[in-house]
Amino acid sequence: METNDHELSKLDTIDLAAKIRSGEISPTEAVQASIDRIESLDGQLNAIVTQRYERALKDASEDIPDGPFKGVPFLLKDLRTSSANEPMHLGNKALKEANYISPVESDLARRYREAGFIVIGRTNTPEFGLVGTTEPESYGPCRNPWNTEYGTGGSSGGAAAAVASGMVPSANASDGGGSIRIPAAMCGLVGLKPSRGRIPMGPFQDEWGLSIQHVVSRSVRDSAAILDATAIPTLGDGVIAPTIGQPYMDAIEKDPGKLRIGIWAESPREELEIDPECQQSAFDTAKILEGLGHEVDVSHPESLDDPSIGQRFSAVWMAGANLTLQALADLIGREVTQDDVELATWKMAEYGAQITGLEVLQAQAAMASTRRAAAKWWEDGWDLLLTPTTLQPPPKIGELTSTPEDPMRNSSRSIPYAAYTSFFNVSGQPAISLPINNTKAGLPIGVQLVGAYGREDLLLSVSAQLEAEVCWADRLPPIHA
Repeated sequence: METNDHELSKLDTIDLAAKIRSGEISPTEAVQASIDRIESLDGQLNAIVTQRYERALKDASEDIPDGPFKGVPFLLKDLRTSSANEPMHLGNKALKEANYISPVESDLARRYREAGFIVIGRTNTPEFGLVGTTEPESYGPCRNPWNTEYGTGGSSGGAAAAVASGMVPSANASDGGGSIRIPAAMCGLVGLKPSRGRIPMGPFQDEWGLSIQHVVSRSVRDSAAILDATAIPTLGDGVIAPTIGQPYMDAIEKDPGKLRIGIWAESPREELEIDPECQQSAFDTAKILEGLGHEVDVSHPESLDDPSIGQRFSAVWMAGANLTLQALADLIGREVTQDDVELATWKMAEYGAQITGLEVLQAQAAMASTRRAAAKWWEDGWDLLLTPTTLQPPPKIGELTSTPEDPMRNSSRSIPYAAYTSFFNVSGQPAISLPINNTKAGLPIGVQLVGAYGREDLLLSVSAQLEAEVCWADRLPPIHA
């Protein structure tokens, strides 16, 4: 391998795939280089929880599916995107202690394999992905490569740390309330949450829920290309998003024309304070967009001001936590005890157990009504909504973790980080976080763009314009290969 490894670590997925396809480097060399970077860096970051090195090297030396990313090393989040006959622990200590082995390959994992990716490991995640910080008791905190005293957000924190540090060019992530966008914002990456029904979610989840899978990446084009390879309906999918503007790689080359963009940079909730640097980043982005010829005005869907949105989301989320513990019992083959999970998870499940089926259905119906009301804003002539990704910059390790005195601390303190993001899990709309700025302290902060349902093409087109202006790929964290 003649390519300098430092230079190799700065390549995005598309460029690395091109080098492999041209024969400049082999799949085995690319995989080994990624393994070497993990072994060099992960002692500082704790991004990887399951290693798959021997099998990855074996996979790289054999017949690889001739997909667009043939031979490119990749990481799966340790949360439901399972490989057959391989460990999956969901950030949970009971599954870790039992060394639970998944019997099935998820639909999305199959898509990645068919696209040619070589999976080299699984990334750190909070227990069951329930909170906005990646500091599980089972594996310990994941640290931010920009400053290891700070966290990476959640729940795709391990994936974000791995990509930001150059371990791999992109990595699987998932988003049930902001869990792609928040870690992307905190680690200086691109994080697209696709539309509901865009990505197959089987067999562990259905497509109608809050969560959706995709990746965190260094470039907009990586997000587009991987979406092209994975956004393929699977038999039995409960929701299939409309195909508008595909293939997405064409969208990033397309001039979107003059767009009407609303900016919402005030805190969505009166009791939550917005950091001035997060707010200013949205204003800075608005100026760039205006310079690109777009019209930006203060506006957002009025339905997002409804204070009950958070309560509805919480009811569904807590009921889901209770359901998760029921599923855990099936996986470990016995009744779940408090010792099997973190205290916050247990408390969430207890709260969820008190919510009746009727209350869950009422919450879902109310969220559907809010979704329809919000959609009218886009129908009335707005193309995109611009917000900060988070209300606050990255927190220090430990600031969001629970204590015996305050067992719900990690949940309650995560709220400022999901205040802008979670609604669009309710609505099912696509939303992307972009690394426009860093704080004065040198920590990344992101801005969020939201499109109408099914309009990933428009998000990617405008994001590519911003990427060309800001050139964030040139910014590397202190901990980088």
